[in-house]
Amino acid sequence: MPRKTLLVAMDPATPDRQAIRRAAESLRRGGLVAFPTETVYGLGADALNPEAVRTIFVAKGRPLDNPIIVHVAGPQDLAVLTADVPPEATLLMKRFWPGPLTLIFKRSAGVPDAVTGGGDTVAVRMPRNAIALALVRALGRPIAAPSANLSGRPSPTTAGHVLADLGGRIDIILDGGPVEVGLESTVLDLSQHPPVILRPGAVTAADLKPFIGRVAAAAEPALRRRSPGTRYRHYSPRARVTLVAGGDQEAAARLATSHAGKGRKVALLTHGPCPLQGSADLIVRAMPRDLKAYARRMFAVMRELDELGVDEMIIEGVAERGLGVAVMDRLRRAASR
Repeated sequence: MPRKTLLVAMDPATPDRQAIRRAAESLRRGGLVAFPTETVYGLGADALNPEAVRTIFVAKGRPLDNPIIVHVAGPQDLAVLTADVPPEATLLMKRFWPGPLTLIFKRSAGVPDAVTGGGDTVAVRMPRNAIALALVRALGRPIAAPSANLSGRPSPTTAGHVLADLGGRIDIILDGGPVEVGLESTVLDLSQHPPVILRPGAVTAADLKPFIGRVAAAAEPALRRRSPGTRYRHYSPRARVTLVAGGDQEAAARLATSHAGKGRKVALLTHGPCPLQGSADLIVRAMPRDLKAYARRMFAVMRELDELGVDEMIIEGVAERGLGVAVMDRLRRAASR
């Protein structure tokens, strides 16, 4: 039966206390609340309530073996989630929390299987967003929250994206405006040596190296299964995505031109000025060269082009350095079939 979804706008810097209390009470009763973080909007449930967590999977159409990140208000909240916090984790929490870094810990017995996908680890982070932190504190318990979108769709970076995907499926959407980062958090597994990035994000290997030394990227599927958002097709618009790697603008433009005008509507996402002119069959979007700005806009542009009825998106890749590693990871997943 459809739910009535309440959309509540608030100042992201000074969250409305009454609205936060109302949202926390909804979570306490087993409800679902979407809220902004600095990365993307999350769909939250009480992380220690197995039935509530399972409703996340129903609302999103998410596979049950896909683990969910748990959001906390600070390291002090880890006690109910894990009994094993290595010294490296303490060091990283001091430097990168609150922020877009998720750490993998051995789970405690009290963490529901629904949160971990049945695995023996739990993924945890402290978001850098006043609304998210206020909500966790008001609930007084950790919040399990994957991205607040239908499974497989581009991640939501505005409350409008959440409403479009999940309106009528969840209880409350806390609207704090557009997000800051636009890409999901980095997921780091410290149980391996060297530590392994299971999912790249805004915190890069270069950022981590001064604190924990060399960091590797996950290569084995079995290892990546510890991380949310790595096992299934993700971040995909309805349109077919073709990724042109290497930042070859000319190749991307040629491909877009050849595909347009054959009864299909094509979009070209390229960097900076493009020699092609848009037409009824070809939409050209000049994406920012700055990777932080690119990341903030990427999913929103995909959703916009879907609304315009585009059949295919030709996307010029970015250089895989720094944040570009995470951007290309998302683009490759969007292009997978």
